[in-house]
This record gives sequence, C-alpha cells and structure tokens, in this order.
Amino acid sequence: MANQAPPSVLTFAGTDPSSGAGLQADILTFASIGCHPLSVVTAITAQDTVGVDGVLAMDPDWVNDQARAILEDVQVSAFKLGLLGSVENIAVIAEIMADYPDIPLLIDPILTSGRGDDLSNDEMMEAMVELLFPQATLITPNSLEARRFAFADEAEEVGLTSLDESAARLLAMGSEYVLITGTHERTTEVTNTLYGEDKLIKAYKWERLPGSYHGSGCTLTSAIAACMAHGLSIEDAVLEAQEYTWQTLKNGFRPGMGQYIPDRMFWARDEEDPAINSGDGSVKTH
Repeated sequence: MANQAPPSVLTFAGTDPSSGAGLQADILTFASIGCHPLSVVTAITAQDTVGVDGVLAMDPDWVNDQARAILEDVQVSAFKLGLLGSVENIAVIAEIMADYPDIPLLIDPILTSGRGDDLSNDEMMEAMVELLFPQATLITPNSLEARRFAFADEAEEVGLTSLDESAARLLAMGSEYVLITGTHERTTEVTNTLYGEDKLIKAYKWERLPGSYHGSGCTLTSAIAACMAHGLSIEDAVLEAQEYTWQTLKNGFRPGMGQYIPDRMFWARDEEDPAINSGDGSVKTH
C-alpha cells in the first residue's frame, strides 16, 4: 500500500543561486512545513546575499509549458507567485490561474530586492493589478510595496498615506485578503496587518530582530501557502506562518558577505523544540 502523498504547492518564481530568496527559498519552506514542492521557473537571476546583478526572464511559452505539464499530472493544493520576470509571463500565468479558480492563490508582489535593485517595472505592476490581483486569495506586500501599488498614479502621495488606506485600495483591486508586513516601518516592533472584507481583521506584533535578512518575504508567503495546503483557514495560516518565519529569522545565518538568510530548517537543529508550537492546530514542520 502506497504512503499518502503530502499536499503539493506550486511556486512560480525566479531562481536565486544563494537560496536566500526566490524559488529555492520557496522549495525549502514548503518542504519544511511538510508539503511537496513543485516549481515553475519564471526567471533566472545572477545574485548573491548582497544584491541582484541581473535578471533573465524565461520565455512565456516555457513558463506555460512547465506549468501545464505538472498541472496535468499532479493535484496542487495552493499556488504561490513571486518574481514573475515580464509582462508576458504575468499574462500567461493569469490565464493558467483562471483555469484553477478553486485553488488558493497567494502573491508576493516583489518590486525590489533587499538592496533596492528594481525587479519589476511600471508595466509589470499594472499587469499584476489588472490580471492577477483579481484572482488572488491573498497578497502580501511589505509597507513600501503596498503604498506603491495603491498610489501608483499619485507618486507624491505615497510617503504620506496610511497603511489602512493602502489596504483598502488593494482590496478594491480584487484580492480577497491583504497582509501588509511592517519590517520597513520605523517602529520598535514589527507589526503585520491582515485585511479582508473591507476592514482590518487583525494586527500582529513581533519582536524586531537585529540584522538584515534576504528572503523573509518569500518565506512568509510560502509558509502561508503551505499552511493553507494543509487545510488551515486563512487567519490560522497567517498566524502559523508568521510564527514559523520569525523562528527562521531568529535562527538565521550569514553564509556570505551580505544579508542574513532565514534558516527554514531551524527545527532540524533544535532538539528541544523540533516543531512550531504556538497552540492547538499547529502545523508540524517535520
């Protein structure tokens, strides 16, 4: 008798040779939370822990072929979108997502690297808003990205707007939920805020850790997708994923000369607490 397969999660993302962010970070996170990782390469990057030196977008036909092949073979429990590479890729992915409307779609709308390297242009932002956000279960911008998307036509207003107003505009673009992360805000604690149904659902406060991290956003969105693949509700998944991500950052390491990298397998090196343990219903990470 065959063993029961773990839930499968499919990421569309660019590669990262450092495994700090991107496709490799997604795969590590899915596996750590007990999911089978599936992946579609949208771009190939030349980067390290310091920054991104170049991005080569995949041909959209190749993106389509990768996705269609695996989707015809394997049942997917959640989708996660990261760096998409081009407007053409966004259009192709939107068509694919439209064929699977009942599967949760989580989007990390990446605009820049941790160093500030541009990874999306205005045309790509417009394409995401028009084609992908209306299909999204959850989008997870940081506070800077949230303001840029919400006030794209009012550049002079971006720095003056509240996150509540930004979230309201993002929800109006069609996403069911919006989680705005607060690591870029000048606050003593990091506050992440979940919005849905045209209102603030919950604010989560976390100890601000020292250091600069490469791939924290990828880890969080992938963790939420993995938790939802296990059957958790959106609110439970968001809470569990934040706890997991905070632990990966607390246990982060610096393999190169740049930023720290989250340790997605922290539990494998922690004999006393080998799993997330934040209450009933916790998702085991091994």
